[in-house]
Amino acid sequence: MSKDATEQTQLESPKKWKVIGPGLVVAATGVGAADMVATLAAGSRYGYTLLWAVILGVILKIVLVEGAGRFTLATGKTIFEGWRSLGRWPVWYFGPYIMIWGFVYGASAMSSTALPLAALFPAVPLWAFAVATGIAGFLLVWFNRYAVFEKITAVLVGLMFLTIVSLAFLATPNIPEMAAGLIPRLPEGSVLYTLALAGGVGGTITLAAYGYWLREKGWTKPGWMRVMRLDNTMAYVMTGIFVISMLIVGAEVVRAAGVAIGAGDKGLLDLTDVLVAEYGDFVGKAFLVGFFAAAFSSVIGVWNGVSLMFADFWANMRGKGSEHPDAKLNGKYFRFYLLWLTFPPMLLLLLDQPIGLVLAYGVLGALFMPFLAVTLLPLLNMARYGVPKEWRNRLHTNIALAVTAILFVWLGVYQLVDAIRKAIAG
Repeated sequence: MSKDATEQTQLESPKKWKVIGPGLVVAATGVGAADMVATLAAGSRYGYTLLWAVILGVILKIVLVEGAGRFTLATGKTIFEGWRSLGRWPVWYFGPYIMIWGFVYGASAMSSTALPLAALFPAVPLWAFAVATGIAGFLLVWFNRYAVFEKITAVLVGLMFLTIVSLAFLATPNIPEMAAGLIPRLPEGSVLYTLALAGGVGGTITLAAYGYWLREKGWTKPGWMRVMRLDNTMAYVMTGIFVISMLIVGAEVVRAAGVAIGAGDKGLLDLTDVLVAEYGDFVGKAFLVGFFAAAFSSVIGVWNGVSLMFADFWANMRGKGSEHPDAKLNGKYFRFYLLWLTFPPMLLLLLDQPIGLVLAYGVLGALFMPFLAVTLLPLLNMARYGVPKEWRNRLHTNIALAVTAILFVWLGVYQLVDAIRKAIAG
Protein backbone atom coordinates (compact mmCIF):
# COMPACT_ATOMS: atom_id res chain seq x y z
CA MET A 1 0.00 0.00 0.00
CA SER A 2 1.34 3.47 -0.92
CA LYS A 3 2.09 6.12 1.64
CA ASP A 4 -0.83 8.26 0.40
CA ALA A 5 -3.24 5.33 0.58
CA THR A 6 -2.07 4.46 4.08
CA GLU A 7 -2.54 8.06 5.16
CA GLN A 8 -6.05 8.15 3.71
CA THR A 9 -7.00 4.89 5.45
CA GLN A 10 -5.76 6.26 8.75
CA LEU A 11 -7.65 9.51 8.30
CA GLU A 12 -10.89 7.66 7.55
CA SER A 13 -10.58 5.24 10.45
CA PRO A 14 -13.56 4.90 12.82
CA LYS A 15 -11.60 6.62 15.60
CA LYS A 16 -11.51 9.78 13.52
CA TRP A 17 -15.21 9.44 12.77
CA LYS A 18 -15.88 10.21 16.43
CA VAL A 19 -14.51 13.71 15.93
CA ILE A 20 -17.25 16.29 15.49
CA GLY A 21 -15.72 19.69 14.88
CA PRO A 22 -16.16 22.50 12.34
CA GLY A 23 -19.63 21.34 11.31
CA LEU A 24 -20.92 21.93 14.82
CA VAL A 25 -19.42 25.41 14.76
CA VAL A 26 -20.90 26.41 11.39
CA ALA A 27 -24.33 24.99 12.25
CA ALA A 28 -24.46 26.68 15.66
CA THR A 29 -23.28 30.00 14.28
CA GLY A 30 -25.95 29.98 11.59
CA VAL A 31 -28.86 29.63 14.03
CA GLY A 32 -29.50 32.96 15.70
CA ALA A 33 -32.32 34.69 17.52
CA ALA A 34 -34.04 35.78 14.30
CA ASP A 35 -34.18 32.17 13.09
CA MET A 36 -35.68 31.07 16.40
CA VAL A 37 -38.38 33.76 16.12
CA ALA A 38 -39.18 32.79 12.51
CA THR A 39 -39.62 29.15 13.54
CA LEU A 40 -41.75 30.04 16.55
CA ALA A 41 -43.97 32.25 14.41
CA ALA A 42 -44.37 29.50 11.80
CA GLY A 43 -45.33 26.98 14.49
CA SER A 44 -47.81 29.33 16.16
CA ARG A 45 -49.49 30.19 12.82
CA TYR A 46 -49.47 26.85 11.01
CA GLY A 47 -48.76 24.21 13.64
CA TYR A 48 -46.77 21.34 12.16
CA THR A 49 -47.89 21.96 8.58
CA LEU A 50 -44.46 23.30 7.56
CA LEU A 51 -42.41 20.59 9.27
CA TRP A 52 -41.49 19.25 5.83
CA ALA A 53 -39.83 22.60 5.03
CA VAL A 54 -37.58 22.24 8.08
CA ILE A 55 -36.48 18.78 6.90
CA LEU A 56 -35.90 20.11 3.38
CA GLY A 57 -33.86 22.98 4.79
CA VAL A 58 -31.61 20.61 6.73
CA ILE A 59 -30.96 18.55 3.58
CA LEU A 60 -30.19 21.63 1.51
CA LYS A 61 -27.77 23.01 4.12
CA ILE A 62 -25.97 19.66 4.23
CA VAL A 63 -25.60 19.80 0.43
CA LEU A 64 -24.42 23.41 0.40
CA VAL A 65 -21.90 23.17 3.24
CA GLU A 66 -20.62 19.80 1.97
CA GLY A 67 -19.97 21.47 -1.38
CA ALA A 68 -17.96 24.26 0.21
CA GLY A 69 -15.99 21.76 2.30
CA ARG A 70 -15.44 19.40 -0.64
CA PHE A 71 -14.03 22.19 -2.79
CA THR A 72 -11.51 23.10 -0.09
CA LEU A 73 -10.41 19.51 0.61
CA ALA A 74 -10.26 18.48 -3.06
CA THR A 75 -8.29 21.50 -4.30
CA GLY A 76 -6.41 22.74 -1.25
CA LYS A 77 -7.79 26.20 -2.09
CA THR A 78 -10.00 28.46 -0.01
CA ILE A 79 -13.49 29.32 -1.18
CA PHE A 80 -12.37 32.89 -1.91
CA GLU A 81 -9.66 31.58 -4.22
CA GLY A 82 -12.41 29.63 -5.97
CA TRP A 83 -14.62 32.71 -6.29
CA ARG A 84 -11.72 34.75 -7.63
CA SER A 85 -11.06 32.15 -10.33
CA LEU A 86 -14.61 32.78 -11.63
CA GLY A 87 -13.70 36.34 -12.60
CA ARG A 88 -13.79 39.81 -11.11
CA TRP A 89 -17.50 39.99 -10.33
CA PRO A 90 -17.36 37.82 -7.16
CA VAL A 91 -14.61 40.06 -5.76
CA TRP A 92 -16.58 43.22 -6.52
CA TYR A 93 -19.55 41.75 -4.69
CA PHE A 94 -17.76 40.16 -1.74
CA GLY A 95 -15.51 43.11 -0.82
CA PRO A 96 -18.25 45.68 -0.09
CA TYR A 97 -20.50 42.95 1.32
CA ILE A 98 -18.16 41.75 4.02
CA MET A 99 -17.41 45.29 5.23
CA ILE A 100 -21.02 46.56 5.35
CA TRP A 101 -22.39 43.25 6.65
CA GLY A 102 -19.84 43.12 9.46
CA PHE A 103 -20.54 46.66 10.59
CA VAL A 104 -24.30 46.23 10.84
CA TYR A 105 -24.24 42.60 11.99
CA GLY A 106 -21.88 43.45 14.85
CA ALA A 107 -24.46 45.77 16.37
CA SER A 108 -27.42 43.44 15.84
CA ALA A 109 -25.55 40.42 17.24
CA MET A 110 -24.51 42.27 20.36
CA SER A 111 -28.07 43.52 20.89
CA SER A 112 -29.51 40.01 20.43
CA THR A 113 -27.12 38.54 22.97
CA ALA A 114 -27.86 41.35 25.43
CA LEU A 115 -31.65 40.84 25.37
CA PRO A 116 -31.82 37.67 27.52
CA LEU A 117 -29.22 39.05 29.93
CA ALA A 118 -31.17 42.29 30.35
CA ALA A 119 -34.33 40.23 30.99
CA LEU A 120 -32.51 38.19 33.66
CA PHE A 121 -30.91 41.26 35.25
CA PRO A 122 -33.26 44.20 34.53
CA ALA A 123 -31.29 46.64 36.72
CA VAL A 124 -28.51 46.69 34.09
CA PRO A 125 -29.24 48.67 30.89
CA LEU A 126 -29.41 46.77 27.61
CA TRP A 127 -26.59 48.74 25.98
CA ALA A 128 -24.21 47.80 28.80
CA PHE A 129 -24.82 44.09 28.23
CA ALA A 130 -24.50 44.59 24.46
CA VAL A 131 -21.10 46.23 24.83
CA ALA A 132 -19.99 43.61 27.37
CA THR A 133 -20.96 40.65 25.16
CA GLY A 134 -19.19 42.20 22.17
CA ILE A 135 -16.01 42.67 24.17
CA ALA A 136 -16.32 39.16 25.67
CA GLY A 137 -16.59 37.65 22.19
CA PHE A 138 -13.66 39.78 21.02
CA LEU A 139 -11.42 38.61 23.87
CA LEU A 140 -12.39 34.94 23.52
CA VAL A 141 -11.48 34.97 19.83
CA TRP A 142 -8.45 37.29 20.02
CA PHE A 143 -6.61 35.29 22.70
CA ASN A 144 -7.57 31.70 21.87
CA ARG A 145 -6.60 29.12 19.30
CA TYR A 146 -9.22 27.40 17.16
CA ALA A 147 -9.31 24.31 19.40
CA VAL A 148 -10.33 26.40 22.42
CA PHE A 149 -12.88 28.33 20.39
CA GLU A 150 -14.41 25.05 19.20
CA LYS A 151 -14.73 23.75 22.77
CA ILE A 152 -16.42 26.97 23.93
CA THR A 153 -18.86 26.70 21.03
CA ALA A 154 -19.59 23.07 21.95
CA VAL A 155 -20.53 24.13 25.50
CA LEU A 156 -22.85 26.84 24.20
CA VAL A 157 -24.42 24.41 21.72
CA GLY A 158 -24.99 21.94 24.53
CA LEU A 159 -26.79 24.60 26.57
CA MET A 160 -29.03 25.79 23.75
CA PHE A 161 -29.76 22.25 22.57
CA LEU A 162 -30.60 20.93 26.03
CA THR A 163 -32.80 23.92 26.85
CA ILE A 164 -34.84 23.97 23.66
CA VAL A 165 -35.23 20.20 23.28
CA SER A 166 -36.32 19.96 26.95
CA LEU A 167 -38.93 22.64 26.27
CA ALA A 168 -40.20 20.64 23.30
CA PHE A 169 -40.65 17.54 25.50
CA LEU A 170 -42.34 19.66 28.15
CA ALA A 171 -44.75 21.00 25.53
CA THR A 172 -45.82 17.42 24.65
CA PRO A 173 -45.79 17.37 20.83
CA ASN A 174 -48.74 15.98 18.90
CA ILE A 175 -47.11 13.04 17.08
CA PRO A 176 -49.93 12.38 14.54
CA GLU A 177 -49.94 16.05 13.53
CA MET A 178 -46.14 16.00 13.21
CA ALA A 179 -46.37 12.96 10.93
CA ALA A 180 -48.95 14.79 8.79
CA GLY A 181 -46.56 17.75 8.61
CA LEU A 182 -44.08 15.65 6.64
CA ILE A 183 -46.41 15.87 3.62
CA PRO A 184 -45.52 19.02 1.61
CA ARG A 185 -48.33 21.57 1.76
CA LEU A 186 -48.53 25.34 1.47
CA PRO A 187 -51.30 26.89 3.58
CA GLU A 188 -52.59 30.27 2.49
CA GLY A 189 -50.10 33.03 3.28
CA SER A 190 -47.30 30.61 4.20
CA VAL A 191 -44.90 31.09 1.28
CA LEU A 192 -42.53 33.45 3.11
CA TYR A 193 -42.52 31.30 6.24
CA THR A 194 -41.82 28.22 4.11
CA LEU A 195 -38.90 29.91 2.39
CA ALA A 196 -37.54 31.10 5.73
CA LEU A 197 -37.68 27.62 7.24
CA ALA A 198 -36.23 25.82 4.21
CA GLY A 199 -33.68 28.39 3.16
CA GLY A 200 -33.05 30.85 5.95
CA VAL A 201 -32.73 28.97 9.24
CA GLY A 202 -29.10 28.17 9.86
CA GLY A 203 -27.96 29.92 6.70
CA THR A 204 -25.57 32.88 6.78
CA ILE A 205 -22.17 33.90 5.48
CA THR A 206 -20.70 31.47 8.01
CA LEU A 207 -21.70 28.56 5.75
CA ALA A 208 -18.84 29.69 3.51
CA ALA A 209 -16.53 29.84 6.53
CA TYR A 210 -16.68 26.04 6.84
CA GLY A 211 -13.63 25.53 4.63
CA TYR A 212 -11.60 27.93 6.75
CA TRP A 213 -12.52 26.08 9.93
CA LEU A 214 -11.54 22.81 8.23
CA ARG A 215 -8.13 24.34 7.62
CA GLU A 216 -7.79 25.48 11.23
CA LYS A 217 -8.86 22.01 12.40
CA GLY A 218 -6.11 20.45 10.30
CA TRP A 219 -8.49 18.69 7.89
CA THR A 220 -6.77 19.81 4.70
CA LYS A 221 -6.54 16.82 2.32
CA PRO A 222 -8.99 14.65 0.36
CA GLY A 223 -8.38 11.86 2.89
CA TRP A 224 -10.56 13.82 5.31
CA MET A 225 -13.53 13.84 2.91
CA ARG A 226 -15.57 11.14 4.65
CA VAL A 227 -14.87 12.61 8.07
CA MET A 228 -15.91 16.06 6.81
CA ARG A 229 -19.15 14.69 5.40
CA LEU A 230 -20.02 12.93 8.64
CA ASP A 231 -19.12 16.04 10.64
CA ASN A 232 -21.32 18.23 8.44
CA THR A 233 -24.26 15.80 8.39
CA MET A 234 -24.28 15.22 12.15
CA ALA A 235 -24.08 18.95 12.84
CA TYR A 236 -27.07 19.77 10.64
CA VAL A 237 -29.08 16.86 11.98
CA MET A 238 -28.59 18.45 15.41
CA THR A 239 -29.64 21.80 13.94
CA GLY A 240 -32.73 20.14 12.50
CA ILE A 241 -33.68 18.70 15.89
CA PHE A 242 -33.18 22.14 17.44
CA VAL A 243 -35.37 23.87 14.83
CA ILE A 244 -38.06 21.19 15.06
CA SER A 245 -38.08 21.69 18.84
CA MET A 246 -38.69 25.42 18.34
CA LEU A 247 -41.50 24.58 15.91
CA ILE A 248 -43.05 22.32 18.59
CA VAL A 249 -42.87 25.11 21.17
CA GLY A 250 -44.54 27.47 18.71
CA ALA A 251 -47.27 24.97 17.83
CA GLU A 252 -48.01 23.69 21.33
CA VAL A 253 -47.21 26.61 23.65
CA VAL A 254 -47.50 29.89 21.75
CA ARG A 255 -50.53 28.88 19.68
CA ALA A 256 -52.31 27.49 22.75
CA ALA A 257 -51.65 30.73 24.64
CA GLY A 258 -53.25 32.70 21.81
CA VAL A 259 -50.53 35.37 21.77
CA ALA A 260 -48.71 36.97 18.87
CA ILE A 261 -44.94 36.69 18.86
CA GLY A 262 -43.30 40.03 18.10
CA ALA A 263 -41.06 40.52 15.10
CA GLY A 264 -37.29 40.45 15.53
CA ASP A 265 -35.31 39.20 18.47
CA LYS A 266 -37.77 40.61 21.03
CA GLY A 267 -40.20 37.91 19.99
CA LEU A 268 -38.19 35.56 22.19
CA LEU A 269 -38.92 37.77 25.19
CA ASP A 270 -42.62 37.39 24.35
CA LEU A 271 -42.09 33.63 24.48
CA THR A 272 -40.42 33.99 27.88
CA ASP A 273 -43.57 35.64 29.25
CA VAL A 274 -45.69 32.79 27.87
CA LEU A 275 -43.39 30.17 29.40
CA VAL A 276 -43.46 31.86 32.80
CA ALA A 277 -47.26 32.00 32.73
CA GLU A 278 -47.51 28.35 31.65
CA TYR A 279 -44.66 26.63 33.51
CA GLY A 280 -43.29 29.07 36.09
CA ASP A 281 -40.23 31.26 36.61
CA PHE A 282 -37.65 28.47 36.50
CA VAL A 283 -38.59 27.40 32.96
CA GLY A 284 -38.73 31.02 31.83
CA LYS A 285 -35.24 31.72 33.17
CA ALA A 286 -33.89 28.46 31.75
CA PHE A 287 -35.15 29.50 28.33
CA LEU A 288 -33.37 32.85 28.64
CA VAL A 289 -30.13 30.96 29.33
CA GLY A 290 -30.68 28.90 26.17
CA PHE A 291 -31.52 32.08 24.25
CA PHE A 292 -28.23 33.62 25.41
CA ALA A 293 -26.25 30.50 24.45
CA ALA A 294 -27.74 30.50 20.93
CA ALA A 295 -27.07 34.22 20.43
CA PHE A 296 -23.56 34.21 21.90
CA SER A 297 -22.51 31.16 19.87
CA SER A 298 -23.40 33.18 16.77
CA VAL A 299 -21.32 36.11 18.04
CA ILE A 300 -18.12 34.16 18.56
CA GLY A 301 -18.70 32.09 15.42
CA VAL A 302 -18.93 35.19 13.26
CA TRP A 303 -16.10 36.92 15.12
CA ASN A 304 -13.87 33.94 14.29
CA GLY A 305 -15.14 32.61 10.96
CA VAL A 306 -15.89 35.80 9.08
CA SER A 307 -12.62 37.34 10.30
CA LEU A 308 -10.85 34.35 8.71
CA MET A 309 -12.73 34.99 5.47
CA PHE A 310 -11.78 38.66 5.48
CA ALA A 311 -8.12 37.84 6.22
CA ASP A 312 -8.01 35.51 3.21
CA PHE A 313 -9.81 38.04 1.00
CA TRP A 314 -7.51 40.94 1.89
CA ALA A 315 -4.31 38.88 1.76
CA ASN A 316 -5.23 37.84 -1.78
CA MET A 317 -6.05 41.41 -2.71
CA ARG A 318 -2.59 42.40 -1.43
CA GLY A 319 -0.96 39.68 -3.54
CA LYS A 320 0.13 37.56 -0.57
CA GLY A 321 -2.03 34.51 -1.22
CA SER A 322 -4.01 32.26 1.11
CA GLU A 323 -0.99 30.53 2.67
CA HIS A 324 0.61 33.72 3.95
CA PRO A 325 0.48 34.11 7.79
CA ASP A 326 -1.50 37.34 7.33
CA ALA A 327 -4.29 35.31 5.66
CA LYS A 328 -4.78 33.03 8.66
CA LEU A 329 -5.99 32.97 12.25
CA ASN A 330 -4.51 35.75 14.39
CA GLY A 331 -2.79 37.38 11.43
CA LYS A 332 -2.95 41.16 11.18
CA TYR A 333 -5.87 41.14 8.70
CA PHE A 334 -7.80 38.74 10.93
CA ARG A 335 -7.26 41.02 13.91
CA PHE A 336 -8.24 44.12 11.92
CA TYR A 337 -11.62 42.62 10.98
CA LEU A 338 -12.16 41.37 14.53
CA LEU A 339 -11.74 44.96 15.69
CA TRP A 340 -14.07 46.12 12.90
CA LEU A 341 -16.80 43.68 14.01
CA THR A 342 -16.57 44.72 17.65
CA PHE A 343 -15.96 48.40 18.22
CA PRO A 344 -17.30 50.56 15.33
CA PRO A 345 -20.72 48.80 15.51
CA MET A 346 -21.06 49.94 19.12
CA LEU A 347 -21.89 53.37 17.68
CA LEU A 348 -25.04 51.85 16.19
CA LEU A 349 -26.10 50.71 19.66
CA LEU A 350 -26.42 54.37 20.64
CA LEU A 351 -27.85 55.72 17.37
CA ASP A 352 -30.70 54.84 15.05
CA GLN A 353 -29.32 52.76 12.21
CA PRO A 354 -29.01 54.96 9.08
CA ILE A 355 -31.59 54.04 6.45
CA GLY A 356 -29.04 53.86 3.64
CA LEU A 357 -26.75 51.54 5.58
CA VAL A 358 -29.62 49.27 6.62
CA LEU A 359 -30.79 49.11 3.00
CA ALA A 360 -27.30 48.22 1.73
CA TYR A 361 -27.01 45.57 4.44
CA GLY A 362 -30.38 44.07 3.53
CA VAL A 363 -29.66 44.05 -0.20
CA LEU A 364 -26.19 42.52 0.08
CA GLY A 365 -27.32 40.04 2.74
CA ALA A 366 -30.24 38.83 0.65
CA LEU A 367 -27.89 38.12 -2.22
CA PHE A 368 -25.19 36.19 -0.34
CA MET A 369 -26.84 32.77 -0.09
CA PRO A 370 -27.79 32.74 -3.81
CA PHE A 371 -24.22 33.88 -4.52
CA LEU A 372 -22.74 30.93 -2.61
CA ALA A 373 -25.08 28.36 -4.14
CA VAL A 374 -24.67 29.63 -7.70
CA THR A 375 -20.87 29.88 -7.55
CA LEU A 376 -20.50 26.34 -6.20
CA LEU A 377 -22.13 24.88 -9.33
CA PRO A 378 -19.28 25.74 -11.75
CA LEU A 379 -16.58 25.30 -9.11
CA LEU A 380 -17.63 21.72 -8.42
CA ASN A 381 -18.31 20.70 -12.02
CA MET A 382 -15.60 22.11 -14.28
CA ALA A 383 -12.04 20.81 -14.46
CA ARG A 384 -10.63 24.30 -14.99
CA TYR A 385 -11.36 25.19 -11.35
CA GLY A 386 -9.12 22.45 -9.98
CA VAL A 387 -11.50 19.83 -8.55
CA PRO A 388 -10.31 16.32 -9.52
CA LYS A 389 -12.88 14.24 -11.41
CA GLU A 390 -13.53 11.88 -8.49
CA TRP A 391 -14.64 14.79 -6.28
CA ARG A 392 -16.82 16.63 -8.80
CA ASN A 393 -20.58 16.67 -8.50
CA ARG A 394 -22.65 13.67 -9.42
CA LEU A 395 -26.03 14.12 -11.11
CA HIS A 396 -28.00 13.90 -7.86
CA THR A 397 -25.65 16.41 -6.22
CA ASN A 398 -26.09 18.85 -9.10
CA ILE A 399 -29.87 18.52 -8.87
CA ALA A 400 -29.79 19.16 -5.11
CA LEU A 401 -27.41 22.10 -5.50
CA ALA A 402 -29.52 23.57 -8.32
CA VAL A 403 -32.67 23.30 -6.16
CA THR A 404 -30.74 24.97 -3.36
CA ALA A 405 -29.63 27.78 -5.67
CA ILE A 406 -33.19 28.34 -6.94
CA LEU A 407 -34.58 28.37 -3.40
CA PHE A 408 -31.99 30.86 -2.19
CA VAL A 409 -32.56 33.12 -5.20
CA TRP A 410 -36.29 33.07 -4.45
CA LEU A 411 -35.71 33.73 -0.75
CA GLY A 412 -33.19 36.43 -1.64
CA VAL A 413 -35.76 38.27 -3.77
CA TYR A 414 -38.25 38.19 -0.87
CA GLN A 415 -35.60 39.49 1.55
CA LEU A 416 -34.51 42.14 -0.92
CA VAL A 417 -38.05 43.45 -1.39
CA ASP A 418 -38.59 43.37 2.38
CA ALA A 419 -35.35 45.28 3.04
CA ILE A 420 -36.30 48.00 0.55
CA ARG A 421 -39.83 48.25 1.96
CA LYS A 422 -38.58 48.60 5.53
CA ALA A 423 -35.94 51.15 4.58
CA ILE A 424 -38.48 53.31 2.70
CA ALA A 425 -40.94 53.05 5.58
CA GLY A 426 -38.17 54.20 7.93
